[in-house]
Amino acid sequence: MKKLVAVFVLLAVFTFDMNAQQYEVKVITSVESIVPSGLGRSRIISANAERDYAEFTSEQTEDDNTRNKSKRKKIRVKDFEETKLLNFYNIGGIRFQNIASNDALITSKINAMLAEGWDLAHVASAVESDAGEGDNQGIFITRYIFKRMKQ
Repeated sequence: MKKLVAVFVLLAVFTFDMNAQQYEVKVITSVESIVPSGLGRSRIISANAERDYAEFTSEQTEDDNTRNKSKRKKIRVKDFEETKLLNFYNIGGIRFQNIASNDALITSKINAMLAEGWDLAHVASAVESDAGEGDNQGIFITRYIFKRMKQ
């Protein structure tokens, strides 16, 4: 019986490992400005280049304060797709037409990704908004995480 359980455990681990390797993931980010008077910039960003996180990862210790700034240049992705979006605000205040227009563009991007065989796996949003008097900064950011079988 113990051997049978061990075989099932090994089979489950092997199957899980195989499934983890069968997918590729792509992140699309929308950044929508919530800066008053329409002064911000809003975009959909999609990187065309790949990076290996391990190449830029190091272990830090209490005694190690050094930084390798040359690696930062290698991290930067200059090969990306940028789709213009409209800002949430203009001189007159919040623009619901702009929100609807952005929704249409984001929907178009998601539909294009679905047509390319990607599945929308997860969506995460965050807001950095007005922190009080004198803070005219703010963004609404959404990350769309897609996955598909490796080709």
